[in-house]
Amino acid sequence: QASQEELKAAYRRLCMLYHPDKHRDPELKTQAERLFNLVHQAYEVLSDPQTRAIYDIYGRRGLEMEGWEVVERKRTPAEIREEFERLQREREERRLQQRTNPKGTISVGIDATDLFDRYDEEYEDVPGSSFPQIEINKMHISQSIEAPLTATDTAILSGNLSTQNGNGGGSINLALRRVTSAKGWGELEFGAGDLQGPLFGLKIFRNLTPRCFITTNCALQFSSRGIRPGLTTVLARNLDKNTMGYLQWRWGIQSAMNTSIVRDTKTSHFTVALQLGIPHSFMMVSYQHKFQDEDQTRVKGSLKAGFFGTIVEYGAERKISRHSILGATVSVGVPQGVSLKIKLNRASQTYFFPVHLTDQLLPSAVFYATVGPLVIYFAMHRLIIKPYLRAQKERELEKQRESTASDILQKKQEAEAAVRLMQESVQRIIEAEEARMGLIVVNAWYGKFVNDNSRKNEKVKVIDVTVPLQCLVKDSKLILTEASKAGLPGFYDPCVGEEKSLKVLYQFRGVLHQVMSADNEALRIPKQ
Repeated sequence: QASQEELKAAYRRLCMLYHPDKHRDPELKTQAERLFNLVHQAYEVLSDPQTRAIYDIYGRRGLEMEGWEVVERKRTPAEIREEFERLQREREERRLQQRTNPKGTISVGIDATDLFDRYDEEYEDVPGSSFPQIEINKMHISQSIEAPLTATDTAILSGNLSTQNGNGGGSINLALRRVTSAKGWGELEFGAGDLQGPLFGLKIFRNLTPRCFITTNCALQFSSRGIRPGLTTVLARNLDKNTMGYLQWRWGIQSAMNTSIVRDTKTSHFTVALQLGIPHSFMMVSYQHKFQDEDQTRVKGSLKAGFFGTIVEYGAERKISRHSILGATVSVGVPQGVSLKIKLNRASQTYFFPVHLTDQLLPSAVFYATVGPLVIYFAMHRLIIKPYLRAQKERELEKQRESTASDILQKKQEAEAAVRLMQESVQRIIEAEEARMGLIVVNAWYGKFVNDNSRKNEKVKVIDVTVPLQCLVKDSKLILTEASKAGLPGFYDPCVGEEKSLKVLYQFRGVLHQVMSADNEALRIPKQ
């Protein structure tokens, strides 16, 4: 985004700094020639609108391409960008053809009521009765994949299998979805199963206004009892920037009317819902608080009351790796009893383990359902997850260091040569700044700092950048833009792949100041 005037000013300044004729020492003269040529090459590219547009889009590889197969060099910057966007769209379409977007859910229901609801007299004569009987009483597996047919058409194949107490069944569905316009899409669904007959369905989505949309889903289920029709319609509206309101009508086997309001912000998620229907009518309120930490921790609670009874749920979820989120919820209800629900999301796969602990409201069951998962999680996090993630990060950093070792060594040599070439200019700048009691950089370091006691075992990796920073001082001001400081003259990356900062101790008007800046953070000193 630099203007031509800014480019010329930077070019002139660096030419004065690295011009070979300014250095008498043969070694310094050789280093100056190399850096001067690099500056000249950069200016040649950036001062020409065509080559600058090519470099901005393709990088150095685009400039070095023989014959420039991608686009003609004679085109204007606007035409080059347009061509690049066209090529990007083609790549996206090819990627779309290869993407299947698999989604899956595995649910395993566990009956652990024997832990709390034992009746000793029934077990007196049964061998092995001293151990509680924990068994799997239900399972559910579902999977779906998407196959893009064209830019607007998608085929979705899904299937599921369920079993409970030895009885079960499954079904398979095929849906064809077409995006008709920017405002809506339609979907045809065909399905069949061993417990139920064929299914035909039609779903339509439509944006009525920029703040309101409607979804309608009608289905015909064929069975031995005849044809069972069903219709579901959802009307939704944006009430404000973070709040949605929903009205739902469902007609068929389980007819109901439902209204809900959902408010989702950066720090919280709130839902209130009311349903009137057959066989269930209920009211539900839930709240979720989102902590702004790197693990994306969330705590939640809900209350649901209706004709079936009352259920109180509370729980938490946390990110345990780059693609995995672990959550646990305790459910306490009348007459449902106490249950613990454990859920693991791994990319687009969900693993769900509902554990039914007791049919009664026992304080001991609530206590163990709450404390047990916390103790297990913190033990696993400290003994297994944290060491594994640390080792994984170290492997990735080591791999990155190996792949960039030669490049970093070259950058280091260039930076050291640049610092030697800056010495005379820096001395003149310091003398001028001292005369006006201006900005003098006393000390400056760039790299990885360790200030946290929890990271005291980590190694500090910094380089001295006092000279390069003083060289950038102009009219008692130092201004750095929002970009990695590793690219500045006289700088290089001392710790590839790790978080870096710039620490500056400077003197202005005879007073010492200190400032610390993140790697990509803009910096302007002296501070106002």
